[in-house]
Amino acid sequence: MPDPMQEIMASFFIECEELLEALLDALQLMADGESDVETINVAFRSVHSIKGGAGAFGLDDLVSFAHQFETVMDQCRDGKLQIDDKLIALFFRCSDMLSDLVRCSRDGEAIDAQATNTLIEELGHYAGSQADQEDEEPIDFQPMTLDLDDFGAAGDGEIPDLSDLPAFPSDEEGNEQGLTITFKPVPELYESGNEPLFLLQSLSDLGPTRIDLDFTPPETIDDLQALGKRLSWSIFVDTKEDPSAALEIFEFADGLCLLEVTKGASLEGADTELVLPDLPEQELSEEPLAEPVTPAAALLAEKQEPAAEKPPEKKPAAKAAPTVRVDLERIERLVNLVGELVINQAMISQSIAQENIHPNSPIFSGLDEFMQLTRDIQESVMMIRAQPVKSLFQRMSRIVREASSAVNKNVRLVSIGENTEIDKTAIERLADPLTHMIRNAVDHGLEDTATRLANGKSEVGVIRLSAAHKSGRVIIEVSDDGGGINRERVRAKAIEKGLISEDAVLADTEIDQLLFLPGFSTAAEVSNLSGRGVGMDVVKTQIAALGGRISIESKEGEGSRFSISLPLTLAVLDGMVISVANETLVIPINSIVETLSLSKEDLRDVSPDQKVMRVRDKYVPVLDLGTRLGYRNPDEPMSGTIALLISPEEGQLVALLVDQIEDQRQVVIKGLQDSYGRVPGVAAATILGDGQIALILDPADLVQSGTTDDVQSLVKKVS
Repeated sequence: MPDPMQEIMASFFIECEELLEALLDALQLMADGESDVETINVAFRSVHSIKGGAGAFGLDDLVSFAHQFETVMDQCRDGKLQIDDKLIALFFRCSDMLSDLVRCSRDGEAIDAQATNTLIEELGHYAGSQADQEDEEPIDFQPMTLDLDDFGAAGDGEIPDLSDLPAFPSDEEGNEQGLTITFKPVPELYESGNEPLFLLQSLSDLGPTRIDLDFTPPETIDDLQALGKRLSWSIFVDTKEDPSAALEIFEFADGLCLLEVTKGASLEGADTELVLPDLPEQELSEEPLAEPVTPAAALLAEKQEPAAEKPPEKKPAAKAAPTVRVDLERIERLVNLVGELVINQAMISQSIAQENIHPNSPIFSGLDEFMQLTRDIQESVMMIRAQPVKSLFQRMSRIVREASSAVNKNVRLVSIGENTEIDKTAIERLADPLTHMIRNAVDHGLEDTATRLANGKSEVGVIRLSAAHKSGRVIIEVSDDGGGINRERVRAKAIEKGLISEDAVLADTEIDQLLFLPGFSTAAEVSNLSGRGVGMDVVKTQIAALGGRISIESKEGEGSRFSISLPLTLAVLDGMVISVANETLVIPINSIVETLSLSKEDLRDVSPDQKVMRVRDKYVPVLDLGTRLGYRNPDEPMSGTIALLISPEEGQLVALLVDQIEDQRQVVIKGLQDSYGRVPGVAAATILGDGQIALILDPADLVQSGTTDDVQSLVKKVS
């Protein structure tokens, strides 16, 4: 049986990811000059919430660092510290460290104590006055120890005797210090994995705490099953904090409890007796007694909306859309089942077509509706796996900070299209290639400060990272305003390494492609960032493994742009089914620019092994697919009468000769790399409606590669 504590902790770490994202958003707004109180509050609450949750699980290192971090932020929101570029840079570094501490706590990894202590010392310089105040002698009070069984959450055990609870000092009578809290969870709180015990324990961080449980023992079996509805707590905290401090602790239970927080307490009768009004069941069941705590992300969204100067009345805070966390394995299983549904739909369609049923038959109408429904289901399921690239882009902002610091350059990252959605698997696998590209842009692309100023540029180099949907694909671009590619140097380095001959005649685009060759590097010396010849070749390989391609545009003195083109999903694609030498293959629709009919007279020989065809005002190289894949010998006459124009690189066209176009349909992608390794020109395989296995080609890779033996071997294995 799974450990409930581990499940709750896993939920906490997921919450941490959302809070860290909100923290970075707020810090970016501060860096852009919006250092108002509300923005600082968003950042403060994110750190404070992480600290509160970490304290419940005994993550002392995380609590200690977050406490120092929030202390400095608290002084900023109180106006005691002036926010400047230096302090914001420190906050960004602290957010990176906070992310590392969360990850180490989650994965059980060792924490870099030296780096953590260094940042704590830097924060200490700002928090000196606050730290002095916290050194005051605390109230002599022994905090109470609560056991989970005391709350009756398990549904068994005796109800504890509350008369033995520790008392408060009598000198607290009659003043307005302290907070009185009424807390009643709704059943959904328990179902979501939250535990009231941890929330109550966190209140003790504010000061000495007295807790009374309001519980009516069950009389029937039905009452026992609804035990969670019969619990509520009355709490008094001896603290100088405002009610907002208590509300922040209950932030994780936003919308899952009925909560009332008031300043002060009424102490009557005996010195040690805390008297609070009873809460009728009917009153508690209607609506919350107070506004629910606003999550950090919702506050940030509210902050970014333009507001009236003097609103007539306070509007309720925007609530985030309800979400359900589902294990990724369950989603993968659902995706696989949808894939099987697509295959079965294709089989049914093919079987009906073979029966020569009249086109106006009702069965065709039902089949069309079934096909549309299948596509709608497939698209909906794919959207479940789609996620915004925002989290990936935020990681790249950290890479920019670290890389620019390593080479002593002033660099700013501009992110565009952070809400563009892409398959979750692709997001995870894009982190490594994007890291290489960002570091390459910082180290090689951008000039040093002196050179930039001499060329009339700003001393701050700009790297733009963008994402967008285009023609059924996701386009991710990394561009810089640096010096561009020095093609003479690239060519000289390639000759030096023996990658090309001295008399080779290369176009600019071909020289740019040399950057992707294994072992190629133009760095004068090896550094922490580059110079070992490992990087851009890895980028191209990893992008190809995702079914994508990468291209380069560069203008000397103005900068470079690297464009990555990826499929929207890695599970299902729209494909064109073709036949070549009696073999059935699939080519992705989005890789085909145009289809043309041709005769042998349309072809021209430019060399013994190369033909071209005229397409309107220019000649296009021709590739006989049957010959390239080894289905027929090169000396056999071309029998293909159909040309598929593809664009493997920006501005480049190649004509693939095929024998026949069979159909256009959705096909389910079945990976082959785990079983057969990577085969040049082959992206994956699929199962057609008649049960036949067909290879899905990667036309761009097919044009660049020239091997046929691997494809022939693969065809024999999967056939």
